[in-house]
Amino acid sequence: MSKLYVAGQVFHGAGSLEELSNLKGKKAVIVTGRNSVKNNGVLDKVEAYLHRAGMETRVFSDVEADPSIDTVRQGAKVFTEFGPDWIIGLGGCSSIDAAKAMWVLYEYPEITFDEMIKVFGVPELRKKARFVAIPSTSGTGTEMTGLAVITDRERGVKYPVVSYELTPDVAIVDGELCKTMPAHVTANTGLDALTHCIEAYVSNIEDNYAEVLAKGGMDLIFKNLNTAMESPEDTAARQNMHDASCMGGFAFNNSWLGIAHSLAHQLGGMYGIPHGCANAIVLPNVIRFNSKATGRYEELAQVLGKTSTEEFAQAVEQLRSSVNVIGSIKEFGISEEEWNKNLNYLATNALADACTGFNPRKPTAEELAQIYQACYEGSKVEF
Repeated sequence: MSKLYVAGQVFHGAGSLEELSNLKGKKAVIVTGRNSVKNNGVLDKVEAYLHRAGMETRVFSDVEADPSIDTVRQGAKVFTEFGPDWIIGLGGCSSIDAAKAMWVLYEYPEITFDEMIKVFGVPELRKKARFVAIPSTSGTGTEMTGLAVITDRERGVKYPVVSYELTPDVAIVDGELCKTMPAHVTANTGLDALTHCIEAYVSNIEDNYAEVLAKGGMDLIFKNLNTAMESPEDTAARQNMHDASCMGGFAFNNSWLGIAHSLAHQLGGMYGIPHGCANAIVLPNVIRFNSKATGRYEELAQVLGKTSTEEFAQAVEQLRSSVNVIGSIKEFGISEEEWNKNLNYLATNALADACTGFNPRKPTAEELAQIYQACYEGSKVEF
């Protein structure tokens, strides 16, 4: 017997943000970033709907890109002072992930970060509050998942906090919120969603529901990402990308991810490479590496009218190029000296990443270093 893990309620489609006015509660804290949802008016709409629901609100708007454990602690302190019964994660993945981690510390103030990052190490939540996720970018699918990624700046490492307790009670997937996304954010988040779909499909955990949504989400991304880039006001393309991101989140919440994410987490933690960009750089070579252990990429290739794993890897590279995302780590401006100094450290941390255990091919640290090196140079792996 298997159990499907999914957000308690999912509202999707243009205008679905209004569902906030139907929440039942007394206090809601909104966790968001520093600029975008303020500037585009979304934060004001969220507060208005919550006030219509009769709730008092407070806003924590100091979440940075790749949120740190220090920011999480600051937010949890605000929660403790305010005492919300609803937590609203609003914005990109950083805001929602930070809000999830703040939620853990709000309910368990004594838990340490090292305890939180143990796989399925988060204790039972919802003793004080429930959680609403409202993404304004179409990438992580965090509105559907029991996952949050938090950065330890002292160690220079991104850590996934993995627990089904973190799966939101309510997800609102409203494509209207994405129309002001800059082109580079649309590209990076779209390629992140693509990586979720592909890694969930080939995971060593097989799940019929996850596989169908992963394949369907991938198809939507190939059909809509360029349109969302070129015509940002296109509501249909924006909603299709938002839905695809959510579908990818559903898929990997039940099948999990692989070494593309393990590798990308380290690149973000060490060098600040945007997560979707890091995924897009490593994904084609991860496909090539994993092809020695699974034929499932050929099934995905058929969706695109391709016949082989190599053609599929090249299709990913072509999509990456068409939305102007770099194809090598070196292009991010990292010198060979800096790269060589940290390569083994990156590979060791990637091997220990929680996502590595779900990869279809079990790697060694040496093999991960070889994949990293090829991705640094922009060449193909040959093993």
